[in-house]
Amino acid sequence: MEAVLAQIRPALEEREQRSLGRLVFHPVGSGCINQTGFITDPESGYRAFLKLHRADRLPNFEAETAGLEEIMATETIRVPRPLLHGATDAHAFLVLQALDLQSPRDRVAAEEHLGRDLAALHRVRGKRFGWNRHNVIGDTPQINTEEDHWVAFYREHRLRYQVDLAARKGLQLPRATALLDSLDAFFSHYQPGPSLLHGDLWTGNIAFDEEARPVLYDPAVYFGDRETDIAFTEMFGGLSPAFYRAYHEAYPMDSGYEKRRDLYNLYHILNHYNLFGGYYGIQAQETIRSLLSITGAK
Repeated sequence: MEAVLAQIRPALEEREQRSLGRLVFHPVGSGCINQTGFITDPESGYRAFLKLHRADRLPNFEAETAGLEEIMATETIRVPRPLLHGATDAHAFLVLQALDLQSPRDRVAAEEHLGRDLAALHRVRGKRFGWNRHNVIGDTPQINTEEDHWVAFYREHRLRYQVDLAARKGLQLPRATALLDSLDAFFSHYQPGPSLLHGDLWTGNIAFDEEARPVLYDPAVYFGDRETDIAFTEMFGGLSPAFYRAYHEAYPMDSGYEKRRDLYNLYHILNHYNLFGGYYGIQAQETIRSLLSITGAK
């Protein structure tokens, strides 16, 4: 790690326009994708956040930087400022602004703030569904080829991509094609517009700063149906009714969301199978059967 930090330091000094002493790495958590932690200069008190991956994963950090900058430009919800990204001989790295994150004293008020800020982000609209570059969801490629129609985008670049990847990993999904062919049934009375999305919005990517302002991390940005972000917040739970109430007051949801929620979370279930295997494969099969019962497809 000392060799990595020594290679990063000159570029970081140039970016921050300050001299830094010997940097020290302080590991944080046990991320399943990246090695993460704070880097500090004990002499000056400088502090930043570092993410490391294999050198060939530099495009992931390039896309994450672009996603953070896209969200920052909206001035709707706080994200850490990207400072530097690049690669050493063995590692790709991303250096982010270190934020003072705390558990809010008034959790209800903080989550209401989160609901309003997320609604403001979702009100930022694009011209088409997708984005100007591909990125990743976890460590899986996320294809953002732009489309004019949401159903076509979600069918081809979200579900079909994950279904095909799961098949290559050995998961049998015999009814997946029937579901893909019947997606229009979920949108007969609902035509979403392209909202700017975080894209990977579970509670592990949500925090609060020292002023109880919401902060989002690890985006998988694209323009899509805002319901996909909301649906994923429900997949693992952790947010209170105050968040949903505040969001709905700021940007009311359309009818039929409850039927589309599992359709949107199927993408994440499949991705979790493709990343981790195990029970997620059974969950994907059961979810597909349940969704087909809604469409009436044979």
